[in-house]
Amino acid sequence: MKRQYFLKTDRIGFSEWTEKDFDLAHLLWSNHAVTKYICANGKFTEQDIQNRLSKEIANKTRYHVQYWPIFDLESDDFIGCCGLRPFEMENHIFEIGIHLRPIYWGKGIATEAIQGVINYAFNTLTVDNIFAGHHPDNTDSKKLLEKLGFKYIGDNFYAPTQLYHPSYKYC
Repeated sequence: MKRQYFLKTDRIGFSEWTEKDFDLAHLLWSNHAVTKYICANGKFTEQDIQNRLSKEIANKTRYHVQYWPIFDLESDDFIGCCGLRPFEMENHIFEIGIHLRPIYWGKGIATEAIQGVINYAFNTLTVDNIFAGHHPDNTDSKKLLEKLGFKYIGDNFYAPTQLYHPSYKYC
């Protein structure tokens, strides 16, 4: 079945997670290369994957955002997810993030997807600012955020990894 996309970039279609997407969520979040920087032990259990999928669906209902599932527009292949989640709602600030399947690393997909979400956030959702963070060992994420115009603001404790993550705001 062809996905419906609410947002498109040159190569990427953004869809929405549903309860029927567990197989896609599993494909992404059961991969240790994807999860090694997003939780303390680096691995998601089946329950962790279900919880993450449920949280994304709940964020859509409550805040109208998700780390949306993204697909290759040419092949309809599942790429991963990219999007927003609540951060400082009293200041209308959302956190941006991306998780890609390793076969899509190094192809400019992360840059394109995050730029698409930034444009959507400011032009459609009219957010006031965007926050981002990354695992301290994930130097590729640091380079990506800086390239996209995010400025370092300090380190914030991130409970899922039990570490202080370098943190940024979009400028």
